[in-house]
Amino acid sequence: MATTHPQLVVPFRGERFAAAQSLSRLIAPPYDVIAPPERARLAASDSHNIVHLILPEAPAGEDRYTRAAELLATWRREGRLAADAAPAVYVVAQEYQVPGDGGEWRTRTGMFAAVAAESYETRRIRPHEKTHAGPKADRLALLRATRTSLESIFLLAPDPDGALLGGLRPVTTTPPAAWAELDDVRMRLWVVTGEPAARLAAHCSRHPLYIADGHHRYETAVAHARENPGADRVLAFIVSAADPGLTVLPTHRVIFAPGRDIAQLVTRWRRWFDVGRVAPCADRIERLAELGARRTACIVALPGGDDLTLVLKPEAPLAEVPQLGKTSAVRTLDVEIVEALVVQEILSAGTSTPTLTYTPDARQAFAAVRRGNATSAVLLNPTKVEQVFAVADAGDVMPPKSTYFVPKVPSGLVLRPITETTVRATHWWGIARFG
Repeated sequence: MATTHPQLVVPFRGERFAAAQSLSRLIAPPYDVIAPPERARLAASDSHNIVHLILPEAPAGEDRYTRAAELLATWRREGRLAADAAPAVYVVAQEYQVPGDGGEWRTRTGMFAAVAAESYETRRIRPHEKTHAGPKADRLALLRATRTSLESIFLLAPDPDGALLGGLRPVTTTPPAAWAELDDVRMRLWVVTGEPAARLAAHCSRHPLYIADGHHRYETAVAHARENPGADRVLAFIVSAADPGLTVLPTHRVIFAPGRDIAQLVTRWRRWFDVGRVAPCADRIERLAELGARRTACIVALPGGDDLTLVLKPEAPLAEVPQLGKTSAVRTLDVEIVEALVVQEILSAGTSTPTLTYTPDARQAFAAVRRGNATSAVLLNPTKVEQVFAVADAGDVMPPKSTYFVPKVPSGLVLRPITETTVRATHWWGIARFG
């Protein structure tokens, strides 16, 4: 007998800050991209900023997770947070400028909803990253204490016919319920209830969903659901893969490795790549995009500005590289090939201990090299959304730092208490019974 599952995506009764006029001071980036100085700045901006909950602090001898739960309870008692009257999905449009010199302005539209927290074995939610025990233990302790989805995960919906994208567009032509701005990203939020909400949720439920960001948070929610069967939903922000505002940036590698003679590596690289140099006046990123249009390519930035271009040869014997991924979906990724054949070659070429950092900003990567803060940088083209899907479909994982989706999904626009009654769909189109 075939196993039946509840509808993948459903509306929920969200909890939101009552002070809509000061919402910009109350929201924050996801916890895992907040450095300590940023955490301090956000905490100082408002005593009710969500960072006090997602990255809680407590006096010595006190449990910081308990502190978060107590603070959340206080905010509720004081009316700082209030639950909406009816189940809804929460549509959000994020207007942002693509990083880079003169980057274009785009708008990405998605929706917050409650998504089934279930094992990857069902194949309805598909990951592409490996997770680690430490972050999951931290998030699980916070979830146990607060019994609230304080932050969302970020999911991509294949949306092959554009039904989800088409359903979201009319919502954004109406007056929003709230506005906010964070890190130069302007946001508008709409609360959608009733049949329109059920229809949008159903559009998202037709195909498997793919995790863009939030693998640790999703697996934490699954672990918590095993402990508490009623807590079988996780807060998620879902974006159509067809959305023209969807942007994936590469994560460039910045290397400090004293004593490495890059010139000595060129001979070895010629086995795999056509090696060239970038003209001094050329735009490096435009040139990289041109070179990578048909084949894997990267630029190795050097202190003197005499940057190298590496373009994979069509006949390159990749089968002889055992450290490449186990499936063709991963073995053909630019980031996998460049990591194995370029980055690791630089890191292992000398005797001193190297330092490797990452940035999605090409300007920062070049600046670090030119100023002498790094000995080299390896710049890549971005991974494509269809490649993310292919890796997830193959059941494989990408190398670390393979994708960087922008903008980040903010925390604090809407919360989801896990005591919220589950929404059960009665048929595919999402005409639901809320019970």
